[in-house]
Amino acid sequence: MAAEGKAIAKVNDLVIFVPYVVPGDVVDLQIKRKKNKYAEAEAVKFHELSPVRAVPFCQHYGVCGGCKWQVLPYSEQIKYKQKQVEDNLKRIGKIELPEISPILGSAKTEFYRNKLEFTFSNKRWLTNDEVRQDVKYDQMNAVGFHIPGAFDKVLAIEKCWLQDDISNRIRNAVRDYAYEHDYSFINLRSQEGMLRNMIIRTSSTGELMVIVICKITEDHEMELFKQLLQFIADSFPEITSLLYIINNKCNDTINDLDVHVFKGKDHIFEEMEGLRFKVGPKSFYQTNSEQAYNLYKIAREFAGLTGNELVYDLYTGTGTIANFVSRQARQVIGIEYVPEAIEDAKVNAEINEIKNTLFYAGDMKDMLTQEFINQHGRPDVIITDPPRAGMHQDVVDVILFAEPKRIVYVSCNPATQARDLQLLDGKYKVKAVQPVDMFPHTHHVENVVLLELR
Repeated sequence: MAAEGKAIAKVNDLVIFVPYVVPGDVVDLQIKRKKNKYAEAEAVKFHELSPVRAVPFCQHYGVCGGCKWQVLPYSEQIKYKQKQVEDNLKRIGKIELPEISPILGSAKTEFYRNKLEFTFSNKRWLTNDEVRQDVKYDQMNAVGFHIPGAFDKVLAIEKCWLQDDISNRIRNAVRDYAYEHDYSFINLRSQEGMLRNMIIRTSSTGELMVIVICKITEDHEMELFKQLLQFIADSFPEITSLLYIINNKCNDTINDLDVHVFKGKDHIFEEMEGLRFKVGPKSFYQTNSEQAYNLYKIAREFAGLTGNELVYDLYTGTGTIANFVSRQARQVIGIEYVPEAIEDAKVNAEINEIKNTLFYAGDMKDMLTQEFINQHGRPDVIITDPPRAGMHQDVVDVILFAEPKRIVYVSCNPATQARDLQLLDGKYKVKAVQPVDMFPHTHHVENVVLLELR
C-alpha cells in the first residue's frame, strides 16, 4: 500500500499507483497518467483476487471517492497506517526513535463521524455502468457527495455508512420532498437554483443539528424554503437545532454568512469526562468523537502534568485540548488563527467554570513571539496540533527559544510532523510515539509524539 490509499505495482523500473486494489490482486492495468519515474493507472480486469481482500459494504464504494480502504479488512488497514507512521518518521525525520507503540484502532468502524456535508446539484453523476447501459433517470437532480475532479456533478447517495443512520433518513426525506414539490437544485456552473447544501451534526449527548443552505433571490422562494424547513421540523422532532443559511455567493463557504435559527437552539454539545463543549454551525470539532477522547487522553498523559505547569496549547481551535488538560495544569494558554474558534474556546471555558485558561486569536508565527513568552511566562509544556501543512519555521524557532521541558506534538500528517521533528532534533529527543486511527477505511492517521529536552 502507498500514500493516499493507493496500492503499488512495479513494471520493470516503473512504479505504478493504483486505487481500489490491494496487495496480492492480479490485474490488468490501464495507464491514466505517466511521468518519468511513476505512473497512475486503474484496474480494468481482475484475474485473481488477493487473499487479504474484504468485500466493500457500501453500494457507493469506488464511485464516491471516500472510504477507499473498504477492500481491506480493518486489521490490515491499521497495520498499513502503523507502517505509514514508522516510514515517515524514519525516512523523512531521520532521527533516533524509541519503539513506536501499536496503533490505537477505532472501536467503531461504521457510523463513526459526527458531521457530514451534502451537496445538491441539478447534474446527477452517472457511473460508468449507468453510461454503458444508457440508464435514463426521470430525475437528474441529486443530493450527495461531489465526485472527485468534477466540481459541478454530485453522486446521488442512498446510504452512507459514515454517520448515524438518522443522517441518511433526513437527507433522503429532504430529497423526496424536494422532488415531490419541484424544488430547484443549484446548477453549480450557472449558479441558478435554490437548494445548495445541507450539513448534519450528531453528538455524543444525543443532540442533532441540521443546517440547510439555500440561494434565495425572490420572496416566493423564501416562502417555499420555510415550507421545506417546517417539513423537516415536523418529520424529525429529534432535531434539537434546525438552522438555515442564505448563500447567494458563487462559492459554498459559510464562514462569512449569517446563520438563522428555524427551530431549537443555535448549538449542540459534545461531552468528555463531564466537560461540555459547545459546538456551533461553524465550529471545528474532531469528527470522530469517541476517538477524539482517546487522542486527547494520550496527549494529556504524554504532557505528564502535576498541577504546577504552565501549558501553551498551539493551534488550539475551539480550545478542546486546552480545556481538557486544564484541571491538571496551573494555567493553559491557547493560541489559534480563527477568531470565531477562540470565542468558542472562551465560551467552553466559561460553561465548564474553568478559570485557568487564556485564549488569544492571531497567526501563530505573529502571536508566539519572544515578547509573548516574556509577558506570559516560559511554558513547561507545549502541546501543538497544527494543520496538515505542519508548523511554520518561525513557530519552530520560538518553541526552541521557549525551551519547554516537554512538547506533545499531535499531527494528522506524519510526513510534515517528521520534517518538524527533525527541526527540533538538536534540542529535543523523541521519548514516545502513539499512532491513533481516527478515520477507518481511509488512509489518514493521527500521531502523537512526546519530545523531551535533551
